[in-house]
Amino acid sequence: MAACVRRVGDGDQDAAQALVVHTRALVLKLVRAHRAATHSDDDLLQEVYLTMFARLHRYEARAQVPFEHWLARLAVNVCRDALRAERSRPRLQSLSPAAADQLAALQDGARRPADDAEAAREAVDALLGRLAPDDRLVLTLLDLEQRSVAEISALTGWSRPLVKVRAIRARLRLRALVGREPRP
Repeated sequence: MAACVRRVGDGDQDAAQALVVHTRALVLKLVRAHRAATHSDDDLLQEVYLTMFARLHRYEARAQVPFEHWLARLAVNVCRDALRAERSRPRLQSLSPAAADQLAALQDGARRPADDAEAAREAVDALLGRLAPDDRLVLTLLDLEQRSVAEISALTGWSRPLVKVRAIRARLRLRALVGREPRP
C-alpha cells in the first residue's frame, strides 16, 4: 500500500486508480454509515476521494498509522462536515405512519420489539438527524456499529475520555428528544 501511495504522489494515474479500487469498499461503508440525508453516497464518496488526493502529500507512511486508518479518519471527517452543513440548513422531515408509530411507542416508554424494522430504522434516523453532528457520529459509531471507544478515538481524533463523555451527553440529548428526560 505504501508503494502505491508513493506512486500516486509521483503522478502515476494507474496507481491512483488501483488505490481507489483497493479502498472503495472501506470508504463506501463509512460514507453509508455517516452520510447526511441530503447527500448521496456517490457524492460523498467523490468528496472523500477528492479530499484524499488533495491531502495525500500530508500522509506520511508510518507503522503507527496505516494508510487505511488515515483514509477512514478523513472519510469520517468529510461526512461530519456534510452533517454540519446539513444541520445549518434545517428542513422539515416527514415520517411514514409506521415510523411515527415507532416514535410514539418510544415516547410512551413501550418496550416492544419493532414490528416493522424499516419503520424503526426510519424513526432512529429521524431522531439522530435532529442531533448535532458530533452527537450523531458518536452514537452511530458506538451503538449502531458497535465500535470500541479506542476505534472511535482513532477515527475521530478525540481522546478516549472525550468519546465517553460525548456518548453520555448524546444519549441524554437523544432521551430528551424522545421526551423522557429534560435536555442537559
